[in-house]
Amino acid sequence: MACYVFPFLQDLPLWNMKGVVAAMILHVGVSEPLYYWMHRKFHEHHFLFTHYHSLHHSSPVPGPFTAGNATLLEHLVLTVVIGIPVLGASIMGYGSASLVYGYVLTFDFLRCLGHCNVEVVPHETFERFPLLRYLIFTPTYHSLHHTDKNTNFCLFMPLFDALGNTLHSNSWQLHKRLSSGSGNNCRVPDFVFLAHIVDVSSCMHIQFYLRSFASLPYRTRFFLVPSWPFALLVLLAMWVWSKTFVVSFYYLRDRLHQTWVVPRCGFMYFIPYATEGINKQIEEAILRADRIGVKVISLAALNKNESLNGGGKLFVDKHRNLRVRVVHGNTLTAAVILHEIPEHVDEVFLTGATSKLGRAIALYLCRKKVRVLMLTLSTDRFHKIQREAPLEYQSYLVQVTKYQAAQHCKTWIVGKWISPREQSWAPRGTHFHQFVVPPILSFRRDCTYGDLAAMRLPQDVQGLGSCEYTMERGVVHACHAGGVVHSLEGWTHHEVGAIDVHRIDLVWEAALKHGLRPVSSL
Repeated sequence: MACYVFPFLQDLPLWNMKGVVAAMILHVGVSEPLYYWMHRKFHEHHFLFTHYHSLHHSSPVPGPFTAGNATLLEHLVLTVVIGIPVLGASIMGYGSASLVYGYVLTFDFLRCLGHCNVEVVPHETFERFPLLRYLIFTPTYHSLHHTDKNTNFCLFMPLFDALGNTLHSNSWQLHKRLSSGSGNNCRVPDFVFLAHIVDVSSCMHIQFYLRSFASLPYRTRFFLVPSWPFALLVLLAMWVWSKTFVVSFYYLRDRLHQTWVVPRCGFMYFIPYATEGINKQIEEAILRADRIGVKVISLAALNKNESLNGGGKLFVDKHRNLRVRVVHGNTLTAAVILHEIPEHVDEVFLTGATSKLGRAIALYLCRKKVRVLMLTLSTDRFHKIQREAPLEYQSYLVQVTKYQAAQHCKTWIVGKWISPREQSWAPRGTHFHQFVVPPILSFRRDCTYGDLAAMRLPQDVQGLGSCEYTMERGVVHACHAGGVVHSLEGWTHHEVGAIDVHRIDLVWEAALKHGLRPVSSL
């Protein structure tokens, strides 16, 4: 429409520096005061606010899209505000295509930034350049307008609120407090689950990328494919520069529980030269948790890998005076898997048999007189585990070296990733229990596949905004739940290294006592 009304807009040059200067003068001299005056009128006149501007303030929590949540009248006002610098510079003969697109995109970016509800501007910038705080607003500055509607009316420049005596008195102090870091000014979490990235696709299953996607259990979606190259670049950049960061939180019985993420992808844990860097990230996270007063930190799947750090034992042995309790959560994971196995089962096939979990499961089941076919090529490891069992139950532990040995066993417990070809040895009707990350492929249509061991959090949990990987909302991995139980019980010991088989039933009963419930995969 503008090109038809003003034909000269169709023949603009690509760039003209004079146009940028003219547009800035018109923005500061006309658009900023005009927007301030109109925005203030929308609030001061009851009719205008009720019938028009109240829609914009209807969002309980502002987000970037809130910037565009407005009525037709407000959009027309914004069109005039945006059009004055662009059209004015063009009428002066200084217009350019770069100015048109650059100004509009910058305008919208700053509007979305002001509504993003996340403070990203460091307060040190304003301390070094005090006048700058009057020339550009921050997300904190505009969020105060959405809580106290009679202040902070400006478009982008707080200078006009200062001139109009509508600048919120707490604007600078709140900005400094929110941008100073969680370690000094925010509530210290009682419990932390230290997770890691699984793969390139699932790294986008986070609230600050796409909140609606993160609110559902993770599944590979076609619409994610175009984002994969960018996600991979971000992962590689995080490998070089990033540190552990907070990705989500919830409240349970007035306790703050947070999930921190080690910025490493699943495949990186199997690169020999990457292990030292990964352990350093985990160690720094544990020391940070200890420093700020976290009571329990639970390690997710690969962060407690036996070959990486001995299930967390490396850090506990190195730092003897840790106040934070380091927990691998595998005791509850073992309990969940064991309580899924039907009572009538008298034989199981176990892969990953010499791992921490495999060992605990085998020793527990043999005491129940269940025959355990332990797949392992290491006779020494097998005999070491077998000797831990009481003498009368040792015969229930049987070493096997090939998948063919389980061709008549219908209960498979998978602790090591198995291919479709290896699954083919299972008889029809087999159920695959599993504690392997990532989960095995559901290849057999004549068999059933369990999910990873998980538990549902108690009903009084609050603030859950996302799902943990493939779990439903409110459901967490068993190792996460194990840390929660450790925190709720107030246990003061570390849970690292080998699993104490005698504590499996104790931890299971404690979980049920606190309202956690198993999620059946049968």
